[in-house]
Amino acid sequence: MTSYISATEAERREMLAAIGVGSIDDLFADIPAQLRLGRALALDAGLSEQEVYDELRALAARNVSAEDEVSFLGAGMYDSYVPALVDSIISRSEFLTPYTPYQPEISQGGLQAMFEYQTAISELTGLPVSNASVYEGPSAVAAAGYVAKLENGRRRFIVARGVHPHARETLATLAKGYGMETEEAPLRDGRTELAPLDDSVSAIILQQPNFLGVVEDVAPLAAAAREAGALTICSCDPIPLALLKPPGECGVDVAVGEGQTLGNRLDFGGPSFGFFAVTQSLLRRIPGRIAGETTDVEGRRGFVLTLQTREQHIRRERATSNICTSQALNALAGVIYLSWLGRRGLVELAELMLQRTAYARERLAAVEGVELLVDQPVVREFAVRLGAPVESVIARCREEGINPGYPLGRDYPELDDCLLVAITERRTRADIDRLADALAAAVATERERLAVRA
Repeated sequence: MTSYISATEAERREMLAAIGVGSIDDLFADIPAQLRLGRALALDAGLSEQEVYDELRALAARNVSAEDEVSFLGAGMYDSYVPALVDSIISRSEFLTPYTPYQPEISQGGLQAMFEYQTAISELTGLPVSNASVYEGPSAVAAAGYVAKLENGRRRFIVARGVHPHARETLATLAKGYGMETEEAPLRDGRTELAPLDDSVSAIILQQPNFLGVVEDVAPLAAAAREAGALTICSCDPIPLALLKPPGECGVDVAVGEGQTLGNRLDFGGPSFGFFAVTQSLLRRIPGRIAGETTDVEGRRGFVLTLQTREQHIRRERATSNICTSQALNALAGVIYLSWLGRRGLVELAELMLQRTAYARERLAAVEGVELLVDQPVVREFAVRLGAPVESVIARCREEGINPGYPLGRDYPELDDCLLVAITERRTRADIDRLADALAAAVATERERLAVRA
C-alpha cells in the first residue's frame, strides 16, 4: 500500500491548466462573495498525538457501558449476549473487507452470505422475499412506506403510536419529501386502536411488540387495511418472532425491523442492520438488492444478484432506493448468530426472555409506589408508573450501579411518570431482584424528599 502524498505546487498548476482556470479561487466563483469567509481559518497550533490520546481517553472515561452497570435500558437497542463465534467469523478478512459485489460472478462467498441471511429473515417473518439488509430499523420503516406509495399511489400513512418514535420521525421526514401525509393511530390500554380507513390510506404501520412491549393483535388490523385496499407494514423485534405468529401469517405485506439483537453489540447505538421482507407481489418494489440461487452451465450451485433497484444501476430515475451499501457485515453477524442458536435455541431464548419478563413484572408490581401501566401480554419490556419523579429515581438507581430503564416522558409526554423496563437474556433473576430493591429504595427516598419540601 502506497502512502498518501499531497500534490505539489507544480502539479496543482498543471491540473488547473488542464481544466482551464487560473487559480483554485476561480473554482468558487459561483459562490457569492458575502458567503465566503475571506480570511484564513483561525486554527490554533493543535495538540500533539499524546495530548490527543489523553483527551480522548478522558472523554471515554465519562461513558458508562452496559458492561459496567446492570442495564434494564432498552427502547429499541438491547444489551444482548454476542457469542465469541460471531466475532471470530466476521473478523476474517474475506468477510471484513468486501464491498458491493459489482462483479457478482467473482463474489460467490459474499453472495452466498447474503442469500443465507435472506433465507433466515424469510423464515423468521413468514414472508417469501427478503433483501440483503438496509441500514437500520427506522430507515427500514421509512423505506417500507415508500414501497406502499409506489404500490398504490395513495397519499396517507396511518402510523400506530406504539411504533418506535425514531421510526415515526424518520417516516414523517421521508414522507414529506414525496408528498405524503402521516397520521397517528392512538393506543388504548397499550394496544393500537384503528379508526375506519378510507381509500386515501396507503398503508398502516404497526410494531410487534410495540414500543411499550405490548403484543399487538396484528391479524385484525391487517384485515382492516386489506379491506380498505391499503398495505400493512409491521416493524418487528426478531427474537419474539420465535414465539409469536409470524407477520406473514397475520396478513402483513411488509415486515421490517432492527437487527441489533441478532449478534450485534450496542456500540453506542450502531452500526447495526435493518431487515426487510415482503410478499411476492412486492418483489420489484423492495429497496436495495436481492441475492439469488442458481446453477451454472455445469449444473453446480451458484449465486447471483437477482435484483438491484438502486439508482446507480440500470434503473436510474426509476429506482426504488438510493441505498448505496447494505449493512452486509452486520447482517452476516445476524445470520451467524441465528445459525449458532438454531431453530430450537431461538425458541428457548425467546421463552427464557418471556419468563424473566413475567418475573420482573411481578416483582416490580409488588413494590410500593410502582404499578404496571397496562395489564396486557408483553414481551421483552414493559412500562411501569412510578409514584416519584422518574429522572430522579433513575439517578438514584444508577448510583447503585443499576440503570433501571428508559423514561417514557421523553417521547410520550402523557407518560412522564412512567419507566420502560427491558429484559434480555443477560438479566438474571438476581439482577431483577436488585432492580426491585433499588427501585423501592429510590421511590421511597424521592417521596420522602417531596413530602418534606411540601
